Amino acid sequence: MLKTRFTELMGIEHPICQGGMQWVAKADLAAAVSNGGGLGIMTALTQPDPDALIKEVERCRTMTDKPFGVNLTILPSLKPIPHAEYAQAIIDSGVKIVETAGNNPGKFIDMFKAAGIKVIHKCTAVRHALTAQRLGVDAISIDGFECAGHVGEDDITNQILIPLAVDALDIPVIGSGGFGEGRQLAAALALGAEGINMGTRFMATKEAPIHDAVKQRLVDAGERDSILIMRALRNTSRVFRNTVSEQVAQIEKEKGMAFEIGDVAELVAGARGKNVYGTGDVEEGMWSAGMVAGVIHDVPTCKELIERIVSDAEEVIRGRMAKLVA
Repeated sequence: MLKTRFTELMGIEHPICQGGMQWVAKADLAAAVSNGGGLGIMTALTQPDPDALIKEVERCRTMTDKPFGVNLTILPSLKPIPHAEYAQAIIDSGVKIVETAGNNPGKFIDMFKAAGIKVIHKCTAVRHALTAQRLGVDAISIDGFECAGHVGEDDITNQILIPLAVDALDIPVIGSGGFGEGRQLAAALALGAEGINMGTRFMATKEAPIHDAVKQRLVDAGERDSILIMRALRNTSRVFRNTVSEQVAQIEKEKGMAFEIGDVAELVAGARGKNVYGTGDVEEGMWSAGMVAGVIHDVPTCKELIERIVSDAEEVIRGRMAKLVA
């Protein structure tokens, strides 16, 4: 068993956290991850309104008695999002673990802490992690350039970010982005992290509530099957490479500094990405996936995946690495 400050803080068995993925991180997946000994996370904004979120939390409780959390991502949107109402719904639901991401979570931290909620903040830069620590969060998920979704604007990988964050912070740090195997967990621990966060890898599991065709596309994919878009707007996102995302990238390239979100609004519509997960048509719209797709080779249960990763990490630490010491 791998025991870290993160596992003790969150009351979980294994140092593996599931990423809060839009349209994917529902009760089914979160409960399966938590039952497997990790930390399952639901995504608040996947639910159509705060009341629906409360019901989804209740549904998760019918499937697991283990710790699980809710992600609240705070980013600008074409359609205003009532983040404060979702935050209150999280509190009202009785959830005791929250993952915040995106913009500065300061205005919500006091609300969560007053309710006895532990807060993990996901960020892409050490300077943002230091701010979050000052605001009182309990742990940091540091998001490297390899990750799916919003990668930040600094293009720094976890091999650099993790040790820098560990040296700068007093609270536990977990690595996020590019993780999907036991040897990668061992590497993260060697760099000073106290766990890992996996999003894309958990998409390719039996319990992930998405079409099997999407899972198989991840199994078939390589490390070059993701693409960066929205760089011109300094809102860079890593998504799966398909005809839609390549078209967005081409328009962005042609427009240059004149590029505006309106130029691709129809292509990047969230409804189209949501349809991918429901219909299995991986060319229907844009959907997030990280470089870790290159190391995804099967579709196990969450429990099988977590136990395999931990077992392989222990073998690397006790075996291969230990034998290197003369």
